[in-house]
Amino acid sequence: MADSGQGQARPRRPQGGRPARSRLSPALVAGRAAACAVSVAVLGASGFTWYELKDLSDGLTTSSALDEARRNAPPHLDKSVNLLLIGLDSRKDMDGNDLPPDVVENELHAGSSSDIGGYNTNSLIVLHIPANGGKVTALSVPRDDYVQTVGADGRMHKIKEAYGIAKDAAEGKLQGKGLSKAELERQSREAGRSATIQTVQKLLDIPIDHFAEVNLIGFYDIAKALQPIRVCLNHPVSDPIVARTATHEGGGTGLKLPAGYSDLNAADALSFVRQRHNLPNGDLDRTHRQQAFIASVEYKLKQQGVVGDLGQMQKLFDVVKKDVVIDNRWDILDFAQQAPNLTGGNVEFNTLPISGFRTIGGEAVNTVNPDLIKRIVQQLFGHDTAPVPAPSDSGGGSGGSGDPGASPAADSGSPLRGTVDVYNASNVSRAAANESRALADLGLKAGRVGEAGSHPRSTTVVYGAGAKGSAEQVAARYGVTATASSAVPAGRIVVTLGTSYTAASATSSNDPSDDAGSDQGSAAPGDGDATPDPASTLPMQGPAVKAGGIPCVD
Repeated sequence: MADSGQGQARPRRPQGGRPARSRLSPALVAGRAAACAVSVAVLGASGFTWYELKDLSDGLTTSSALDEARRNAPPHLDKSVNLLLIGLDSRKDMDGNDLPPDVVENELHAGSSSDIGGYNTNSLIVLHIPANGGKVTALSVPRDDYVQTVGADGRMHKIKEAYGIAKDAAEGKLQGKGLSKAELERQSREAGRSATIQTVQKLLDIPIDHFAEVNLIGFYDIAKALQPIRVCLNHPVSDPIVARTATHEGGGTGLKLPAGYSDLNAADALSFVRQRHNLPNGDLDRTHRQQAFIASVEYKLKQQGVVGDLGQMQKLFDVVKKDVVIDNRWDILDFAQQAPNLTGGNVEFNTLPISGFRTIGGEAVNTVNPDLIKRIVQQLFGHDTAPVPAPSDSGGGSGGSGDPGASPAADSGSPLRGTVDVYNASNVSRAAANESRALADLGLKAGRVGEAGSHPRSTTVVYGAGAKGSAEQVAARYGVTATASSAVPAGRIVVTLGTSYTAASATSSNDPSDDAGSDQGSAAPGDGDATPDPASTLPMQGPAVKAGGIPCVD
C-alpha cells in the first residue's frame, strides 16, 4: 500500500458545487459516523454555552427523511434516544457526480469505478441513550442480513440494499420533472434514507429519533483531522489489493499491520475499517473493526484535549459540515445533555446475531430471526425483562427465490436441541460457565463446563451426528463455522472459547474452580459474581467491544 502519512495529498474535489463525496464502506461509514456522533456528543461533555454549540453546528446539512419514518415508527416506551449511524457505500458526491477515478483507486483504494458499491448502506449502528443516563448501548446490524425492506418493493433483500432500491425507484418517478441533476440526487437520496430508517425500525421494533449519514470522503477527512489514531489488533494482518477480473470480484485494501498497537494515518484508518478479505469471519470481523475504531476515536477525543477545546472542536466540525448529513429535528443543545454518556467511555458495542448463511438469487446472505432480534433489543434497552426465547424462525420468509442447493441446516432457525459442553481457553474468568448458561437459555441442555485442554486462538464449535442445525446456530453466535467430528457423541456440541474470546461481564475472580464442573451444568447465578451485563446473557454475534480505551480486535 502506498505511503499515506501526514504529507499525503488530500483527495481532489471536483471544481464548483459541493465537496466531492466518495464510497462509504461498511466499516468506514461506521468510523465516520462514529466520528460525527462523538464529535457532536463531545460538545455536551465540554460545557460549551448554547451560543457556542449553535455556532459550531450552524451549516450542517440536514434531511427531512425522518418525517415519514416517524409516522410509521413503533411507540416510544420512555424518554430514551435512539440514534442511527448510516454509512453509505457510494463513490459519488452529493450531487451524484463521480469522484475522480485516480482518487478512488489510488488514494482511497476503493476500486477503479464510481459505480462499484452503488448506494448500499454498509454500516448501520444504533446508539441507545437511556433516559436516566447510564451505559449507552450500541448495536451493529450486519449489512448482509436478509430482511423485509421498507420502500419501493417491500420484498426481502439484504438490509444494506434498502437505500439503493428506494433511491432508484424515487429517481424513476422524478425523471421528466425538470429537476437539476443535483436536486434529483438530493430528493432520491431522501427516499433512500427514509427506507433505511424504516427498515431498521421494523427489524428492531424501536423508533429512530435521530440519524447521521456520512460518506467515504467524510471518513477520510475526519480521520485526517484526528490522525494519528491508535488501534489494536489481536494478530497481524495483510490484505493485498487484488485486481478485479472476469472470474474474481477483486478487493483488498492494501493494509498490512502487526499485532498489537498501531498509529494510523487517514488512509490506513480507512483501510482498517474497510478490510473484509483475509479475516477469519469476513464482514462480521469488519463490523467489530468499525466498533473498535469508533471507541478509539472517542478515547482520543477525550484523552487529548479535543473535548472542551472550542478551537479544536471548530476545526473538527468544519470537516463534519462538509461531509455529514443529519436529520432536521436534531436539537444540538438538547442532545448535548445526553453527550457525557458517549464521551466518558460508557458505551458498549454489540453485533446483532445471525442464524446462518444461505445463497439466495445467487447472492450470499445472512439469515436472521426477526422475533429473536426484537426480543434481544427490547431486553437490552430495558423494555422487556423476560428471558429471550430460543430461536424459532430464521427470518428467511418469502419474497426471494432460494438456492435449492443451499444447506437447510445453515438456514435453520428451529429451537436449539442437544447437549452443549463449553470449555474455556481464554483469560476471561467464568467464561465457560457464563456461556453454558446463555446457551442453555436458548434451549440446549448444559453439559460439561471446564478449562480447555487445547488453546485455539478463535472459538471453535464441533458437533456429533444429528446436531448440525443447532451447532451452526451456536457457531453463528461466535461468528465461526461449525465442524462435524466423529469424536463427539451424537446429539452433542462442544464449544471451546478461544484465547481471543472476550466478554463484557468478565469479573476479576481468579478462582480456578469457576470453570470446573461436570454434566451438572453451570453454577447457579450469583455465586460471588458481579451483576452481569445484560448483553452477556444474550446471543450476540461475537464478543462485545467496550469504549473507554483502545480495544483489540481481529
